[in-house]
Amino acid sequence: MSVSSRRLDRFAATFDHEGLVANAGLILAGTLMARLGLLGLVERWVRTGSANPGRKILTVVAAMVAGATHIDHVEMLRAGRTGAVLGFTPAAPSTVGSFLRTFTFGHVRQLEAVGSRVLARAWGLGAGPGAQPLVVDVDSTICEVHGKQKHGAAYGYTKALGYHPLLAARADTGEVLAARMRKGSAGSSRGVLRFVDELAANLRRAGASGPLTVRADSGFWSWKLIDRLDAHGAKWSITVTLGSAVRAAIEAIPDTAWADIDYTDGSRAQVAETAYVTGGGTTKRRKRTVRLVVRRTRLAQGAQQRLWPHWRHHAFITNTDHDTAAADEFHRGHAVVELAIRDLKEGSGLEHVPSGHYGANCAWLACAALAHNIGHWTALLAGTPAATNRSRRTRLIALAAVTANRSGTPTLRYPARWPWATQFRATLSALRALPEPSG
Repeated sequence: MSVSSRRLDRFAATFDHEGLVANAGLILAGTLMARLGLLGLVERWVRTGSANPGRKILTVVAAMVAGATHIDHVEMLRAGRTGAVLGFTPAAPSTVGSFLRTFTFGHVRQLEAVGSRVLARAWGLGAGPGAQPLVVDVDSTICEVHGKQKHGAAYGYTKALGYHPLLAARADTGEVLAARMRKGSAGSSRGVLRFVDELAANLRRAGASGPLTVRADSGFWSWKLIDRLDAHGAKWSITVTLGSAVRAAIEAIPDTAWADIDYTDGSRAQVAETAYVTGGGTTKRRKRTVRLVVRRTRLAQGAQQRLWPHWRHHAFITNTDHDTAAADEFHRGHAVVELAIRDLKEGSGLEHVPSGHYGANCAWLACAALAHNIGHWTALLAGTPAATNRSRRTRLIALAAVTANRSGTPTLRYPARWPWATQFRATLSALRALPEPSG
């Protein structure tokens, strides 16, 4: 046996330190939730018939900030003196599970109303765009499950059993501005019109007074969505399917109109635009003329180029003011929504959809969005560098600390030489400087 192995074997393991705090960085999340008045908002708006809904929702949100992906993971908040850094007494997993199962569609809508009001409070404290342009990416994702008894789970276009929630993310920060759970068999655009109506109203109420632009992929492309965005005064940039009419418009573009753009290494890409005209004439549809921007690419070179000589086309319609190349670059930026979705799923609340009860899973999604935003608002309001949920947990949340009393001052004693101690102190000081909620 090696010397190092013998040294390790000498250690005994006991779980008896009542003053130890697991995930002591949760004091950041607890402080921000207090400044946002989240507990009071839940108590006011969520009425499932269960007592103390605010404490139960905050338990789920705080556990997700610390990396919980299952209901029983909330038990870690009850270890040692962890609850002392939260400002409330965490609920037990059995209590949380029973509470989530009381949610119906109406109760989920109440929780969504809490989310919109928390967004308004966070933006009012300085996290919002104000009068600056706001770009919102709308997308959906598949949350795969493996239990046959999960209500609402179904096989969709990916042939995977799961749910198909609808999401809207802020492009520059990754905040989840709205989330709506849907059954697994739901098409990409199902419910998007109502979703966009509520999203636009919530953003304006939250204080976003600048220009609003919505980006989406071809799964959401429809004239009804275009009309709804126009009614809200929003700009749009939406991928279109390459139907016969779109292909005809692309083929009519002269070769001289195509311009080279920077693209991935080892490939060639060009952009051009034309007017896409539909409806009118003998049809009963009203005539529309919109701006169609097309990017064509060849991803192969040399011998492969001779085997696959044809261009691949990607087309989208837009009413933005960018020139052709800038419009294409702006539209490609829609891909950042995948980073927000990954952040929600990767070791975070949406990695797993835990309940067999559909209403409970809808509430779980709303809590995951809240936890995700709490993390991002922590950085935005403190003026610290943005980070993924995983990096934030590693640097600021997953910290062990011991509670101590120094001359009457309650103190958390963190590890010496912690690499991100300066960032932690700056964040905590900035959050404590925020005003208390007025009501």
